[in-house]
Amino acid sequence: MVNNTEEKANRPRSKKSSLESQSKEKKPEKISKKISQEEYEKKIIELAKQGLTSEKIGETLRNSGIHSKEHEGKISFILKKNKLYVNPDLKNITEKMENINKHYIKNKQDKRAMREGARFASHLRKLKTYYKV
Repeated sequence: MVNNTEEKANRPRSKKSSLESQSKEKKPEKISKKISQEEYEKKIIELAKQGLTSEKIGETLRNSGIHSKEHEGKISFILKKNKLYVNPDLKNITEKMENINKHYIKNKQDKRAMREGARFASHLRKLKTYYKV
């Protein structure tokens, strides 16, 4: 009778997958772009007019090589100054409510969607009182 632990010890080890070996390799550092403060603010306003929230604007800028820490002012403050700021919590929940309502109109038999619609409606109501909107 061979012990189970002995079988594991004698078994040949498998080679690492190519993904594991690639993840440990050094990734090239992203080069940050140097732009002026005015260009930075213009880029933020342009992205906000496309309908992005401050969180998504920061992510988009970081992916394009522009780091917000190298410039003055938070993205949300720049948007508030230009009256383009939209609270991301409220925006996300209203979008979710719209999607649930569209689904429920098509599928009246879906009781789960009806329950989710009521749950998100109460969540939206609570957030509106919290943010005093």
